[in-house]
Amino acid sequence: MTRTLPVKASSLTWRWRRNSLRRHSDVVEAWLVLVIWLLVVAAGVLAGVLVVRAVGSAFSAQAARAHSVPAVLTGHAAGTGATTGGYDDGRVWAAVRWTSADGAVHTGRAKVSPKAPAGTRVTVWTDGWGRVVPAPATGAEVALQEALACALVAPPVAAAVWGAGWVARNRLIRRRMAEWGEEWKQIGPQWGNLSGGRG
Repeated sequence: MTRTLPVKASSLTWRWRRNSLRRHSDVVEAWLVLVIWLLVVAAGVLAGVLVVRAVGSAFSAQAARAHSVPAVLTGHAAGTGATTGGYDDGRVWAAVRWTSADGAVHTGRAKVSPKAPAGTRVTVWTDGWGRVVPAPATGAEVALQEALACALVAPPVAAAVWGAGWVARNRLIRRRMAEWGEEWKQIGPQWGNLSGGRG
């Protein structure tokens, strides 16, 4: 069984310390890696904050357009709703009637408790044109949507920044390898002469 040797902190930070093997490109690469990781974290956090604000603003605007009004059932509600396999809160659609603030009588369909008798008082949500709209999301629902949106947006943004940094670092590594190749062309023949002279 092979044993992995522990990595010393000094081996990770040699590009930051002065030594005879360190080149200018090593220092540039060390700073580049640090900047890349800082940008990855900053981009992910910023994207998360922006998407949370956008989702929160959208729900706030939706809540501002909806108004609760008292209504009554105009007929008996069905016993059970038709399940479609998605989200189902157990309520059923039924015809309702309400009077708006200007005295106009409106009718529409809203979700109510199953088997509710005609004349049952319910609360419906309407928009500025008197149309029935879904009830505004609760605080917990908004928080869940914000968390989901953040989880979907922040990682790809951070990954895109990391990818751009990876490309930049690879270009720097290729340039350093080309420089080493040029230097070896100059030093290599001398090295061979030195080793030959020793023999």
